[in-house]
Amino acid sequence: MTSMKPLFVTALAMLCTAANAQNTTDTRLLWQPAVSSKAIAFIYAEDLWIANRDGAYPRRLTVSEGAESNPVFSRDGSTIAFTAQYDGNTDVFVIPAAGGVPKRLTWHPGADLVRDFSPDGSKVLFASQRNSFTNRYHQLFTVDVGTGAEEQLPVPNAFWASYNKDGSSIAYTPLADRFEQWKNYRGGTMTRIWLYNTKTHAVKEVPKPAAGSNDTKPVWKGDKVFFRSDRDGEFNVYAYDAASAKVSRMSNYKDFPVSSLEGSGDDIIFSQGGYLHLLNTASGDIQKLKVGIAADLLDHRQRFVKGDPYIRSADISPTGARLVFDYRGDIITIPAQKGDVFNLTNTPGVHEKEPSWSPDGKLIAYFSDASGEYALHIKAQDGSSAAQVIPLKGYGFYANTRWSPDSKKIAFVDNARHLYVADITTGKTIDIGSDAIYTPGAFRDLYGSWSADSRHLAYTVIGETGYQRAFIYNLVTGTSKPLTDGLSNVTEPTFDPSGKYIYLFASTDAGPVLNWFDQSSNDMEATNALYVVTLQKKVTSPFAKENEVEPMSDSTAKVPYKADSSKTSVAIDWDGIENRIVPFPLPAGQYRGLTCVKEGEVFYMSLPPHHTGAGTLNLFTFKKRKEEVIMPVDGYAVAAKGEKTMYVLKGKWGVAATGQKPTAESLINTSALTVKIQPKEEWRNIFNEAWRVNRDYFYDANMHGADWPAARKKYEALLPDVASTNDLYRVMQWMFSELAVGHHRFNTTGDRRATPENVPGGLLGADYENDNNRYRIKKIYGGLNWTPELRSPLTEPGVNVHVGDYILKVNGADVTTNNNFYSYFENTADKIVTLMVSANANGSNARTVKVVPVASEVALRNRDWVEGNIKKVDAATNGQVAYVYVPNTGAGGHEYFKRYFFPQVNKAGIIIDERFNGGGQLADYYIDLLKRPAQSYWR
Repeated sequence: MTSMKPLFVTALAMLCTAANAQNTTDTRLLWQPAVSSKAIAFIYAEDLWIANRDGAYPRRLTVSEGAESNPVFSRDGSTIAFTAQYDGNTDVFVIPAAGGVPKRLTWHPGADLVRDFSPDGSKVLFASQRNSFTNRYHQLFTVDVGTGAEEQLPVPNAFWASYNKDGSSIAYTPLADRFEQWKNYRGGTMTRIWLYNTKTHAVKEVPKPAAGSNDTKPVWKGDKVFFRSDRDGEFNVYAYDAASAKVSRMSNYKDFPVSSLEGSGDDIIFSQGGYLHLLNTASGDIQKLKVGIAADLLDHRQRFVKGDPYIRSADISPTGARLVFDYRGDIITIPAQKGDVFNLTNTPGVHEKEPSWSPDGKLIAYFSDASGEYALHIKAQDGSSAAQVIPLKGYGFYANTRWSPDSKKIAFVDNARHLYVADITTGKTIDIGSDAIYTPGAFRDLYGSWSADSRHLAYTVIGETGYQRAFIYNLVTGTSKPLTDGLSNVTEPTFDPSGKYIYLFASTDAGPVLNWFDQSSNDMEATNALYVVTLQKKVTSPFAKENEVEPMSDSTAKVPYKADSSKTSVAIDWDGIENRIVPFPLPAGQYRGLTCVKEGEVFYMSLPPHHTGAGTLNLFTFKKRKEEVIMPVDGYAVAAKGEKTMYVLKGKWGVAATGQKPTAESLINTSALTVKIQPKEEWRNIFNEAWRVNRDYFYDANMHGADWPAARKKYEALLPDVASTNDLYRVMQWMFSELAVGHHRFNTTGDRRATPENVPGGLLGADYENDNNRYRIKKIYGGLNWTPELRSPLTEPGVNVHVGDYILKVNGADVTTNNNFYSYFENTADKIVTLMVSANANGSNARTVKVVPVASEVALRNRDWVEGNIKKVDAATNGQVAYVYVPNTGAGGHEYFKRYFFPQVNKAGIIIDERFNGGGQLADYYIDLLKRPAQSYWR
């Protein structure tokens, strides 16, 4: 025992020393700080933290699967209001500054974003889009901390907001922050700050420089409004003196933006470059706070992920015994029936993709960025040897690997629409051809179908007209020849293994659709048809008219031509080949996915109009001369030996006998797929790939003047400080802002360690008012109940509810203004709900009705606003002027224009309202119709 005590004390001392050392480190990437007279609060690792005013003694107040944000202190510092994603929704919560259980204040299924406390601390000010008719606007509301009662403020639209000391003024931004990723943005939605007098309703704007600026996140302190602005370049802190109407610069950072600020007493706290700073408003002095955090960052922990969501590209082995997946950046094979999953690469910090199994079954090819740039890797399918690496000199990103039948060459494309062939024997790569113009998408599959002798490659190239034209490349001569004339849009040229035919799809009505940026193309859908090309003059059309005759015994009888399988080359008679293209006896349709592994047996997919659902896998054989529907699929691939077919439908993968319908045993057990991930290694890989994406895809080779290598060096220095996925994407957003360009944004921010389960609140499509301690219906939004997205629950047939009715009970629960109205409708979206309503608050003559709440009212409110404007214009012009609202110049605007323009073409004039426009395509459809004068009509 005596020997153990000193050891224990020493170990404890070492632990305490280590803990103290960690707590004194200068933790970075602290966000959205707030300050009181005694403490600071901030967001770190998506949780809410509190510390002493000098940054000492940080401790975590909340832990949840969702993210916390926007903390603010009450004036006395006793309570913190914040936004949280508990229960899968974004709502307002409060928590004692000393710690405790958060209290939920709002339940609306839309996002409620905390902005401030009322000066007396009884209410929380928040922004929400709940009552807005457009997603461009937020509005201001308060919620009572005690009762949860909500009230909308008489401000038309606002995003950030802050009360002054006595509540007589609110500093706010009418619009949300625009384009944090667009440095020095100076467009029409630049943020501005207005000062609203809560008594007189007068509004005054904080002055801007002549060149404009983005002024945002206002905070009242005394007689000044402090705010973020980029008026001198990088975002810094500025102050507006309400008495003198002058703006002063309070900070002068040039490396990283000031990203958020809050205030209390004489101090403003802000985050800059991920560090926290206190600004004394009286002296102007700025103190950088040192906050040391030693936390169990769960997002850093290694973990296993499994299941279908991480499957991307796939291929099937030659016999169909196994499939190979690009699975969350690893290359994994899985048995079709028996056996175990095998991770061929197992590289958490490396991105591997686009696997393809060689026809001889020995090798799997894929792309990997293990070196820091993508290269072609070829590895034994059992992992028995190190990968052969072929460096690539294309434009950075690659896809669509296709092996030659002899398993010696691989065709693939790059992001610049070039088609390549790599020889795995020599390691050399040749450039076959490329598109003349760009079409949308990360890649375009130029196809690259091999002939059986591995000497020819069929592919398509987009010319300057936008049409695809088919070519055949001869690997022996190194030359290409056109197979089609360019007057039809040709896709997926595919060799028949016999060497006698090439199959292809061709469209003669694709022209208008290929002009994809014209809005008029939304009404059009190209069709295509299936064709066969006979490659030798001796080969007759497989669809030649059949004529049975008595066979002749004479030795001079004509014998049909048959390819000699002993020959090693495919011969192509180019003379007159344009006359040897004949259609299949099939109607035009929506076809894709052309495959042929046996002579005269052609597989393809047929899709429904506008690709509104799954397609079908079809088989056409020369022998039967008819089409056979095999099964519904979203995609498929036939194994090299032709006996098995891989398919996917609604995210479920299977393997079936080729040409046969799947059986119960066809589905494969993708739940067995699992990989172990190292988040910090993944994050670094994501960062580096994002940097390369911009380097290799950005339209301007000069990167808008940004030193792109220097930007990478600057921002990758922050990667060790990243605590969560949100941190990573903020850092990348900073880096991308160096490009100073619009239409540059994330499509997704990846997956999370844990996501709270969504509990969808229900809405009735109505406005309410408080009366006699009850909620009274103020307005009902009428929809178009025959249209699912415009269903209005209280106007559906048989629902006997009216404006002025009181809602007394919801599913038996008594409804009063002592509780938040939306709390009664938690988890009720698209479910039957029983309401007790009455025309009287006392419940006399009450009646019970059943309704089905909707998850969102946005479409109902927008349609109500539009049709209200139609009535206003009609009344103001004595019915002479039409009104048409277009929310964008994409599909939505196209729909609105057709819905409201044509019923009003008899008017003398028209107002086209494009406010809150979301952009889209070129508005040629609107312009063309508006330019047409009325010429005549039929009686």
